[in-house]
Amino acid sequence: MPSTSPTVVFDVGNVLIRWDPRHLYRQLIPDEARMDWFMQNVCTPAWNIEQDRGRSWAEAVAELVSVHPEWEREIKAFDERWHETVSGEIAESVAVLSDLKAKGEKVYAITNFSREKWDESVARFPFLGSFDGVVVSAHERLIKPDPAIYHVLLERYGLAAGSCVFIDDSAKNIESARHVGMQAVHFVEPIDLRATLRGLGVQI
Repeated sequence: MPSTSPTVVFDVGNVLIRWDPRHLYRQLIPDEARMDWFMQNVCTPAWNIEQDRGRSWAEAVAELVSVHPEWEREIKAFDERWHETVSGEIAESVAVLSDLKAKGEKVYAITNFSREKWDESVARFPFLGSFDGVVVSAHERLIKPDPAIYHVLLERYGLAAGSCVFIDDSAKNIESARHVGMQAVHFVEPIDLRATLRGLGVQI
């Protein structure tokens, strides 16, 4: 008999792996106020998200260095030392993923991620290669919370929105998932993810 358990769809950053550029920049810019200024005015979230949309890191770094040459070292570090922005896996979430796979459930992901760093992260964290399907924003040139990226997953893998539970740390992404008809879990620590999923009917 096919499983009646909802299909779990994971985000990756800050759900399965812990990502924060400040892990790196605290080493490079020890003064907290100066580091905050840099993150808000040079290597901004808006600049970084364009790599998630598909812009290459080489292009992104060159463009920003041309505008802020005095920060060349720090800008290049975002690319060259990117893995220092990821402090490790989130153990409980990885255990949930592993247990779902062990039960024979199909598990998917939708993630905002650059092409280059996704490939590197799959090599670093082998569990990222265990999904039955994954939609990476840079591959699609779509980023969450655009509803279109959720529809890519649903249509590509033949999933019904109402049978999926999406987990993400962003409230905007959760709202968008619900808008397309998915159940959703806002991943804000501390959270008992296993219990929360069971409450939504996931058999785990």
